[in-house]
Amino acid sequence: MDLKEIQNLIKFVANSGVAEVKLEMDDVKITIRTTLEGNVTETTYVQQLPAQATLPQAVVPQQAVPVVTTTEAPAAAENSNLITIKSPIIGTFYRKPSPDKPAFAEVGSTIAKGDVLCVIEAMKLFNEIESEVSGKIVKILVDDMSPVEFDQPLFLVDPS
Repeated sequence: MDLKEIQNLIKFVANSGVAEVKLEMDDVKITIRTTLEGNVTETTYVQQLPAQATLPQAVVPQQAVPVVTTTEAPAAAENSNLITIKSPIIGTFYRKPSPDKPAFAEVGSTIAKGDVLCVIEAMKLFNEIESEVSGKIVKILVDDMSPVEFDQPLFLVDPS
Protein backbone atom coordinates (compact mmCIF):
# COMPACT_ATOMS: atom_id res chain seq x y z
CA MET A 1 0.00 0.00 0.00
CA ASP A 2 1.57 3.29 -1.05
CA LEU A 3 1.27 6.76 0.48
CA LYS A 4 -1.32 7.93 -2.10
CA GLU A 5 -3.65 5.03 -1.23
CA ILE A 6 -3.26 5.76 2.48
CA GLN A 7 -4.10 9.45 1.94
CA ASN A 8 -7.21 8.47 -0.05
CA LEU A 9 -8.23 6.10 2.75
CA ILE A 10 -7.83 8.89 5.34
CA LYS A 11 -10.01 11.24 3.27
CA PHE A 12 -12.65 8.54 2.79
CA VAL A 13 -12.79 7.76 6.53
CA ALA A 14 -12.96 11.45 7.47
CA ASN A 15 -15.95 11.96 5.14
CA SER A 16 -17.75 8.75 6.09
CA GLY A 17 -18.55 9.71 9.69
CA VAL A 18 -16.95 6.56 11.12
CA ALA A 19 -15.16 7.09 14.43
CA GLU A 20 -12.38 4.55 13.96
CA VAL A 21 -11.12 2.23 11.23
CA LYS A 22 -8.49 -0.49 11.59
CA LEU A 23 -7.05 -2.18 8.53
CA GLU A 24 -4.59 -5.06 8.78
CA MET A 25 -2.99 -6.72 5.80
CA ASP A 26 0.00 -9.06 5.50
CA ASP A 27 2.69 -6.56 6.51
CA VAL A 28 0.72 -3.35 7.12
CA LYS A 29 -1.47 -2.21 9.97
CA ILE A 30 -3.38 1.09 9.70
CA THR A 31 -5.54 2.73 12.37
CA ILE A 32 -7.46 5.94 11.65
CA ARG A 33 -9.43 7.75 14.38
CA THR A 34 -11.71 10.73 13.74
CA THR A 35 -13.61 13.22 15.87
CA LEU A 36 -17.37 13.65 15.83
CA GLU A 37 -16.98 16.50 13.34
CA GLY A 38 -15.20 14.17 10.89
CA ASN A 39 -11.70 15.67 11.26
CA VAL A 40 -8.88 13.15 11.39
CA THR A 41 -7.31 13.32 14.83
CA GLU A 42 -4.81 10.52 14.67
CA THR A 43 -3.49 8.38 11.88
CA THR A 44 -1.07 5.57 12.52
CA TYR A 45 0.75 3.65 9.81
CA VAL A 46 2.94 0.80 10.96
CA GLN A 47 4.66 -1.88 8.92
CA GLN A 48 4.89 -4.95 11.11
CA LEU A 49 7.65 -7.50 11.02
CA PRO A 50 6.62 -10.71 9.25
CA ALA A 51 7.09 -13.92 11.20
CA GLN A 52 9.97 -15.77 9.54
CA ALA A 53 10.99 -19.06 11.09
CA THR A 54 13.73 -19.77 8.52
CA LEU A 55 15.50 -16.40 8.77
CA PRO A 56 15.38 -15.28 12.42
CA GLN A 57 18.15 -12.70 11.88
CA ALA A 58 16.24 -10.92 9.05
CA VAL A 59 15.01 -7.50 10.08
CA VAL A 60 12.45 -5.55 8.11
CA PRO A 61 12.77 -1.79 8.68
CA GLN A 62 9.70 -0.06 10.05
CA GLN A 63 8.08 2.77 8.15
CA ALA A 64 7.81 6.20 9.69
CA VAL A 65 4.64 6.75 11.68
CA PRO A 66 2.87 9.89 10.40
CA VAL A 67 0.51 11.43 12.95
CA VAL A 68 -1.94 14.11 11.88
CA THR A 69 -3.52 15.96 14.78
CA THR A 70 -6.21 18.61 14.81
CA THR A 71 -7.06 20.21 18.10
CA GLU A 72 -10.44 21.72 18.71
CA ALA A 73 -10.34 22.75 22.36
CA PRO A 74 -13.06 25.45 22.14
CA ALA A 75 -15.46 23.03 20.47
CA ALA A 76 -14.76 20.39 23.12
CA ALA A 77 -15.47 22.82 25.96
CA GLU A 78 -18.61 23.94 24.18
CA ASN A 79 -19.87 20.35 23.82
CA SER A 80 -19.10 19.29 27.41
CA ASN A 81 -22.73 19.63 28.56
CA LEU A 82 -24.16 17.85 25.50
CA ILE A 83 -25.37 14.26 25.56
CA THR A 84 -24.39 11.99 22.69
CA ILE A 85 -26.97 9.52 21.42
CA LYS A 86 -25.15 6.55 19.90
CA SER A 87 -26.17 3.75 17.57
CA PRO A 88 -27.10 0.57 19.43
CA ILE A 89 -26.61 -1.55 16.29
CA ILE A 90 -24.80 -1.76 12.95
CA GLY A 91 -26.89 -0.89 9.93
CA THR A 92 -28.10 1.86 7.61
CA PHE A 93 -29.22 5.15 9.22
CA TYR A 94 -32.47 6.74 8.03
CA ARG A 95 -33.81 10.07 9.31
CA LYS A 96 -37.33 9.45 7.87
CA PRO A 97 -39.80 6.59 8.31
CA SER A 98 -40.21 6.53 4.50
CA PRO A 99 -38.98 8.70 1.60
CA ASP A 100 -42.24 10.66 1.37
CA LYS A 101 -42.54 11.40 5.12
CA PRO A 102 -40.85 14.19 7.12
CA ALA A 103 -37.74 13.49 9.21
CA PHE A 104 -38.22 12.21 12.75
CA ALA A 105 -36.03 14.98 14.22
CA GLU A 106 -34.33 18.11 12.94
CA VAL A 107 -31.60 20.30 14.40
CA GLY A 108 -33.32 22.60 16.90
CA SER A 109 -36.29 20.30 17.56
CA THR A 110 -37.23 19.54 21.12
CA ILE A 111 -37.42 15.85 21.97
CA ALA A 112 -38.79 13.91 24.91
CA LYS A 113 -37.64 10.63 26.39
CA GLY A 114 -39.05 7.82 24.23
CA ASP A 115 -39.41 9.90 21.02
CA VAL A 116 -38.26 8.12 17.85
CA LEU A 117 -35.19 9.91 16.46
CA CYS A 118 -34.31 7.71 13.48
CA VAL A 119 -34.54 4.23 11.99
CA ILE A 120 -31.60 1.88 11.51
CA GLU A 121 -32.02 -0.92 9.00
CA ALA A 122 -30.19 -4.12 9.84
CA MET A 123 -30.75 -7.32 7.86
CA LYS A 124 -33.99 -6.00 6.28
CA LEU A 125 -35.41 -5.08 9.70
CA PHE A 126 -36.12 -1.43 10.48
CA ASN A 127 -35.31 -0.63 14.11
CA GLU A 128 -36.70 2.58 15.59
CA ILE A 129 -34.12 4.33 17.76
CA GLU A 130 -35.78 6.13 20.66
CA SER A 131 -34.33 8.94 22.73
CA GLU A 132 -33.24 8.08 26.25
CA VAL A 133 -33.14 11.77 27.22
CA SER A 134 -35.24 14.89 26.84
CA GLY A 135 -33.77 18.04 25.36
CA LYS A 136 -33.03 19.88 22.15
CA ILE A 137 -31.19 18.39 19.14
CA VAL A 138 -28.02 20.45 18.61
CA LYS A 139 -26.39 18.43 15.83
CA ILE A 140 -27.11 15.42 13.64
CA LEU A 141 -23.79 13.64 13.15
CA VAL A 142 -24.75 11.16 10.40
CA ASP A 143 -26.04 11.72 6.88
CA ASP A 144 -29.32 10.14 5.83
CA MET A 145 -28.94 6.66 4.26
CA SER A 146 -25.38 6.26 5.60
CA PRO A 147 -23.96 3.09 7.13
CA VAL A 148 -23.40 3.30 10.88
CA GLU A 149 -21.35 1.23 13.28
CA PHE A 150 -22.21 0.00 16.77
CA ASP A 151 -21.73 2.80 19.34
CA GLN A 152 -21.24 5.44 16.61
CA PRO A 153 -22.48 8.90 17.70
CA LEU A 154 -25.70 9.86 15.89
CA PHE A 155 -27.06 12.98 17.64
CA LEU A 156 -25.87 15.63 20.09
CA VAL A 157 -28.61 16.70 22.52
CA ASP A 158 -28.64 19.65 24.92
CA PRO A 159 -30.54 18.40 27.98
CA SER A 160 -31.16 21.89 29.43
